[in-house]
Amino acid sequence: MPVVFVHGVPDTHRVWRALIQRLRRDDVVTLSLPGFGCGIPAGFDCTKEAYCEWLFGELRRIEGPIDLVGHDWGALLAVRAVSLEPILVRTWAAGGAPLDAEYEWHRAAKLWQTPEVGEQVMEKLTPEALVSALVAAGVPQPEATSAAEHVDSTMKRSILALYRSAVRAGSEWEGDLSRVQAPGLVLWGENDPYAAPVFGSRLASRTRARFAAFPACSHWWQLERAGEVAKELEALWS
Repeated sequence: MPVVFVHGVPDTHRVWRALIQRLRRDDVVTLSLPGFGCGIPAGFDCTKEAYCEWLFGELRRIEGPIDLVGHDWGALLAVRAVSLEPILVRTWAAGGAPLDAEYEWHRAAKLWQTPEVGEQVMEKLTPEALVSALVAAGVPQPEATSAAEHVDSTMKRSILALYRSAVRAGSEWEGDLSRVQAPGLVLWGENDPYAAPVFGSRLASRTRARFAAFPACSHWWQLERAGEVAKELEALWS
């Protein structure tokens, strides 16, 4: 009965290490989104639909029952998965990513979604600039440095394609939230600069999940509040 972790942008599976160390279980699977610290399969176009199909394929290969955990884009994909296949997992937990028709993408996302502008932004995104931005957003320095080391041209292209496919993700996917059946947990930092906690609260309400907000916490709750998140997850799993 494994717990499966799905990371977001611009992270790799390494973003879960601090949290995993605090869990009282060792049946852990950390997935790597195609293009994020790994290669891209032939014919994979890095759209939100492609990543959804990829996640379905990964989960179907894992002997269940599965406890699914996602952050940022990993959260969006996890919630989409349990919306489309309600009995796919035993439990799910997600946060840091609003699936809401009223949500307006944050500034960086809008730049990435703009042709030519996004490419220019990525060209200027040096490791030093990324570390500075991540630390400013609440990521501890060591983890920010580790994340920046793995942001290469492949990941940058993947990010642009993903975000450009997702301009209207909220309005396109929100309607299926009512289909979610598995017990859920929505995790959110009260100071998340990319999405206000109200979007987490609404996601929890629409999926009948429990909502856990962390005071003085930014976007990366698994890094900033690893011990508290571990307790919340273990309460869900019990």
